[in-house]
Amino acid sequence: MNYFMPSPIKALTVVATLSFSISALADAGHAEIGKPGKTPAAQRTIDITLGEMHFKPEILNVKAGETVRFVLKNEGQLLHEFNIGTSDMHAHHREEMAMMMEHGMLTPTGINPEKMNMDHGQMGMGAMKHDDPNSVLVEPGKTKELVWTFPKSGALEFACNVPGHGEAGMTGQIVIGP
Repeated sequence: MNYFMPSPIKALTVVATLSFSISALADAGHAEIGKPGKTPAAQRTIDITLGEMHFKPEILNVKAGETVRFVLKNEGQLLHEFNIGTSDMHAHHREEMAMMMEHGMLTPTGINPEKMNMDHGQMGMGAMKHDDPNSVLVEPGKTKELVWTFPKSGALEFACNVPGHGEAGMTGQIVIGP
């Protein structure tokens, strides 16, 4: 008998445990930056203009625990993103966005719905979609909303992680105060 070969049940238990752990870690990563909110719970609205390689305003002041409705208007000619996170989260997300661009899911000016909804497992991308609750893509001339409840303390960033945009300075700061 080989004592190093797990039974199928043990193997499934390990896989299920790892899947749960990875899911819990992902949720914990978002917990440090807050959580999605509901529009009726928003205490205020902040209008943000997305232009070519800039946000207006570039610094946002929010209160600890506050729920904010962001109205994001893309006045530029390119696809842009509004993504709330930490610098590490943005670095990781930029890699994902580059892969999405490389595979034609995103174009410089929009979203390719056909490629965005296809099975990406064949491309080694898994179930990649742009559906994080802390992020929204806004095509040129469009307006979208994102509602977010901020954590009790800390400082966050917002960024456009479309390839080259954040690197060109399309970032901003979120100051969380009492």
